[in-house]
Amino acid sequence: MKQGWEIKKLGEVAVVSSGNSAPQKEELFENGIYPFIRTSDVGQIRKGFIRFCNDYLNEDGVKGLKLYKKGTILFPKSGASTFLNHRVMMEIDGYVSSHLATIKGNNSIIDDRFLLYFLTTIDARNLMQDIAYPSLKTSEISLIPIPYPPLPEQQRIVAILDEAFAAIAKAKANAEQNLINAKELFESYLQGVFENKGEGWEEKKVNEIGIAQTGTTPKTADKENYGDFIPFIKPADVDFSGIGDIRYGNEGLSEIGLKKGRKMERGSTLMVCIGATIGKVGFAEQVVSCNQQINSLTVKKEFEPKFIYYAMTSKAFQEKVLLEGKGAQATLPIINKSKWENLTISFPKSKTEQKTFVEKFDALQNETKKLEIIYQQKINDLEELKKSVLQKAFSGELRGGEPVEPKTNALAV
Repeated sequence: MKQGWEIKKLGEVAVVSSGNSAPQKEELFENGIYPFIRTSDVGQIRKGFIRFCNDYLNEDGVKGLKLYKKGTILFPKSGASTFLNHRVMMEIDGYVSSHLATIKGNNSIIDDRFLLYFLTTIDARNLMQDIAYPSLKTSEISLIPIPYPPLPEQQRIVAILDEAFAAIAKAKANAEQNLINAKELFESYLQGVFENKGEGWEEKKVNEIGIAQTGTTPKTADKENYGDFIPFIKPADVDFSGIGDIRYGNEGLSEIGLKKGRKMERGSTLMVCIGATIGKVGFAEQVVSCNQQINSLTVKKEFEPKFIYYAMTSKAFQEKVLLEGKGAQATLPIINKSKWENLTISFPKSKTEQKTFVEKFDALQNETKKLEIIYQQKINDLEELKKSVLQKAFSGELRGGEPVEPKTNALAV
């Protein structure tokens, strides 16, 4: 610890308390104008300052509740935001959920923004008595040791961190936009092909293109049905990394189990046909079986298998699936085999042309994936840089002019 710094417990340099229990009556939120901040609001904030929320109380709703002033730090005590170490400062006056600890520094000792930056370095899991139930008491939060220098030095550090983090945030926003652009690049080309069909294209029903099947699940109570003879695919295994790939190692059927199930040949297209992920598509690079939540298509010889897979990922086909799926049942989207196999797909009649398109799709998808890896790495590096700058700040090593770009070859794009 640098000379001139002190260490005190959080409760010695700030007032730590809990927010208010949320009013339970819906009418107390009707036409509300007073912010009521919840952990879900804190979890959505990325830059450390909260200016708005999702719920607002009316005059009756705020009766008996404590108003917290601008500058109060919010520290989640329970829920997912606790593990994510979200810490934010209120830039508005408002009311706060009891699931949030409220922290207001003694400004004759400590700068609130200095305190906010330090609290972002605290891993809440290290404060918990029981990780299985992610919750904290204000008494536990009050015991956090706070290292701090005199106020002028705190303010100097805050100014440096503000500048460095603004530059990091800008670089991260650019990388995230580039990541979005990289993902959209392939989608744009794919949709263009199926929206601007040239001469020599035609349209047929799925069951005219090949053999359509719905999977089935052999009885799980019979252990002899399961083994490693053939992969048994479920919805979570389909398109699990966003490029149409299938995870083969999660579960398998035995030879006995396959006789009670259904086999999909190598080159088959698998589509999830029920639930929130309806329309998710995967291309089987090996022989598989699947459960009843998945429909499959094994194409005839005159078709290029992977072209049909790409056709099923296209916006035009996906919209047909969703239209049928949502129309079938409002609460749970589902499309059965008979409706699915009667949907139509457009394709070039020439198998050679289908192969040419597949080569182009594959090449562009590979390049897109490379770009995604580069930009995701940049985002990760920027997060690590942020941690490094914070570590220097609270060990008294921050001099100013800190680097705001990680030095990696991956960033030269």
